[in-house]
Parts: sequence; C-alpha cells; structure tokens
Amino acid sequence: MYRDYTYIDDIVDGIYKLINNYPDNKSENWNISLIETGTSTSTGGRICMIKDNLMNDDYFLLTYGDGLSDVKIPEVINSHKKSGKLATLVAIPHKSRFGVIKVDENDKCVSFNEKILDEGSWINGGFFVLNNKIFDYIKNDQTIFERDSLKKITLKKQLNVYKHTGFWQPMDTL
Repeated sequence: MYRDYTYIDDIVDGIYKLINNYPDNKSENWNISLIETGTSTSTGGRICMIKDNLMNDDYFLLTYGDGLSDVKIPEVINSHKKSGKLATLVAIPHKSRFGVIKVDENDKCVSFNEKILDEGSWINGGFFVLNNKIFDYIKNDQTIFERDSLKKITLKKQLNVYKHTGFWQPMDTL
C-alpha cells in the first residue's frame, strides 16, 4: 500500500525505514534499513530507536505492519497537516469480533446480534502520521507508545483522528 505513494518515509513495526522516495516510474528501487530493536523493546522504544533516521523530516508515517487497509495515505497526511497536531491516528469503526448476546435474569437469550457495529465507537487502526516532536513523549525503550505517549498527547489535545470507513482488516496472531 505505501509503495504506491511518491513521498514515503515509513516505519513498519519500528523495524523498516524506507529512506528513498518512491520513483514516479513505479520501479521497485527501495532503500530499506533494518534496525534491530530487540525482543523486549516496547512499541515506544522501537520508535525511539529510529529517531536519528527521521530528524530531517517534519513528520513521518508509522504502522504496526499487521493491518491491511485501503486507507488513502495522502488524505491522512493532509488531515494531519491541517490539524497542526503532534500525531494523527487512523480510526476504524469498532465492530464486534463475535456475536453479541443479551441474557436476562433467567439465563434466557433476549437478543442476538452477529458482529455488530458499536455505534460511535472507534478503534486504533494502526496507521499514524507523527511529528518529530513525538519523541518528547517517549522516555526510553520500555515506553509503551499506546498507553504512555498517545494518552499524554491526547490529554494535551494533540492527537488528531482520521476516520476511515473503508476496508480494514487486522492480521493478528495468537
């Protein structure tokens, strides 16, 4: 998905960094750096470890690398730029993974709904645009980006949300 855009600087799960622009002729000429982050490094720590590779850019793209989506990256970047915030998170409508049942006091099913959409509820879709100032919110390699950094910038009203209602599917593992 990212390779279709011409200005990519991407980190995939804090490991891969695309440091060359993707050519207009769509050739497969990429330069990828592999950054060893270790097995016990938290998500914020992984981001912190690639800081030196990103300091020449005003913002960078980040994904966990385990989600498939047709999110329009240029639209997310435009939303981020217009917002003036430190970070933009792609939000996905929350859909229950399983059927939801309601049970009365006699243990009788009173309603059953298969994989319902939780109206008004959104989840982290795992795609971000981040300003370099985000590194001010990552202490060390044990910082959990979602619990620590994103919560702090949310409290400071510095998290922009891009609502994506198109295709999105997690590729989780057990």
